[in-house]
Amino acid sequence: MLEVRPLEDIDYELIKEAEKVIEKNYRYERHHIGSAVRTKTGKIYSAVHVEANVGRITVCGEAMAIGKSISEGDHEFETIVAVAHPHQHEDIEKCWVVAPCGMCRELISDYGKDTDVIISYKGKLVKCNVMQLLPEKYTSDTE
Repeated sequence: MLEVRPLEDIDYELIKEAEKVIEKNYRYERHHIGSAVRTKTGKIYSAVHVEANVGRITVCGEAMAIGKSISEGDHEFETIVAVAHPHQHEDIEKCWVVAPCGMCRELISDYGKDTDVIISYKGKLVKCNVMQLLPEKYTSDTE
């Protein structure tokens, strides 16, 4: 059973930052996911996913936000979220929270096993520790 916690006001602010970055930068077949990460310093870094014609080299929004944060010297993460922007042909009016893919779960946990992830679970927005989403995590011999 997934152990989840309710969101706090600062978590809703994080979601808003993810929505803002994708609403500003949405491009059909290029950018439809926005992500935001809050570091332990309280600073928020947001980014969009970067779609590629060869899907395998697409870079997820969570990876972009983490990379942006690390590039600015902020290496300890508190909470991360990703949101999807509706496409023009969809009958959806606003962004919605999406769970991280498997590769992002690995990446998030590689950079902070105590990082919380905001997800939709049983019809509610909640947060949980990334390790709840990644049981039996892959590790290298050096860890």
